Amino acid sequence: MRPGIGIIGTGMVGQMCHLANFAANPACRVVAIADLRPDLAAAAAKKFGIPRTYGTHRELLADSAVSAVVVVTKRRATGPIVLDALNSGRHVLSEKPMAYTTVQAASLVEAARRQRLVYSIGYMKRHDAGVARALAELRRLRTDGSLGRVVGARGWCFGGDTGRSHDNFVMTGETRPDGLELWQDGPDWMPGTMRPGYDNFLNVFSHIINLARYVLGPAPAVAESTLENSGAARITLDFDGVACTLDLVNGSVGAWREGLTIDFERGALSIELPPPFAEQEAEVILDQGGQRTRLVREGSWAFRRQADAFVADIVEQGTPLASGEDSVADIALAEAIWKRRVSG
Repeated sequence: MRPGIGIIGTGMVGQMCHLANFAANPACRVVAIADLRPDLAAAAAKKFGIPRTYGTHRELLADSAVSAVVVVTKRRATGPIVLDALNSGRHVLSEKPMAYTTVQAASLVEAARRQRLVYSIGYMKRHDAGVARALAELRRLRTDGSLGRVVGARGWCFGGDTGRSHDNFVMTGETRPDGLELWQDGPDWMPGTMRPGYDNFLNVFSHIINLARYVLGPAPAVAESTLENSGAARITLDFDGVACTLDLVNGSVGAWREGLTIDFERGALSIELPPPFAEQEAEVILDQGGQRTRLVREGSWAFRRQADAFVADIVEQGTPLASGEDSVADIALAEAIWKRRVSG
């Protein structure tokens, strides 16, 4: 039986990156959407052919045809809505950040574990076909030793043009209502002046941290960090003796630049990520003693592959590439990085 998907939150990202991709997947049915803005919900339902709309997530969760939900809403409201969905027995794919503290994140993981549910976090870069290609190449290089050992790594994110398509979503002039339950936007020890930057850090830069963990190892330690209140930072993570330095900068003008390079003794493997909403794969460059080769790209999109994987995980009871359980580590790292700034 095809899973019945409910989409909670039908703004730009909800429509363009999630609703469009699930609606195109024949292995599932998008049966309902929920949004606090009734005109927007109606317009999105009409555009994508969705049979039912609801004004709140709780109304949607009362629909027995919904077996899984995608949560794409205000960041501080994500956790409470996900918890309601998990407690109602629905599989969940939520946008990141999953939460603002490890305590909050752990409560969601425990709810999913208790109900034996698929709980996936929207780190779509893990689903990028180019990233998969790079991982296969990295395994080969480590096995055959042709470039020697890994000596270090570098990552970067200079946010610019997000690459969004204006044809993939509809919007109305409605004001987004207040009234949602919101989780605290940081640990108790974090001053209020730091919380907007922490929010931005989790929203933008947790992607490259999560990708570094996916490629280099799941549990790095924070070796060094220089952090601004805005969330811009230079961070060095220690992956069992391999140092990975991440340069993270807000609001750059021009092209989006983000990627990861793994340095070997005699070369390097680089992943150049596309803008977040661009429908293209990451580019993989292999440097063998100064000879650079670009691996062939295809025509897939990480968000589409993420949607397809979520449906497959539900059907097969698989473990997501970016599971809630694994993604707690990203919140723990963020807390550790910001705690260092507070403690000096």
